[in-house]
Amino acid sequence: MRLPFAAFTHRQHSVKLSPAHMTDQLAHQANDIRGLDLDPRTRCVHYHSPLDIIAIKMKCCGRYYACRDCHIALADHPIAVWPRAEFDRHAILCGACKRELTINQYLQSASRCPACTAPFNPACANHHHFYFEAVGK
Repeated sequence: MRLPFAAFTHRQHSVKLSPAHMTDQLAHQANDIRGLDLDPRTRCVHYHSPLDIIAIKMKCCGRYYACRDCHIALADHPIAVWPRAEFDRHAILCGACKRELTINQYLQSASRCPACTAPFNPACANHHHFYFEAVGK
């Protein structure tokens, strides 16, 4: 259940995953997802369509955030971009099945979770440069 936006404009919210949702691919840090007005599938006040169901582990702090804008609002430091050499690191969390994906798995997923097949927002590709080093560099 989502709560009214006005009540959470300046407050941080975290979604805690229960042990029943934990899998062997789910890192211990994945149980703390930060963002504004989060729902159980990691949607936030900035991105809340039915397809906006991923959280991204930020390279700079190792914490999961629902999006870049939530990180800007809540963290006390700038975002660092994941270098290509680290695309084998688990840094994407599917909000549907709670499986943690490597960056490569996510980038090659055709906007669908490889574990549960839940669809991801294909428009997120427009924001990859905020999080991931460009392949052409």
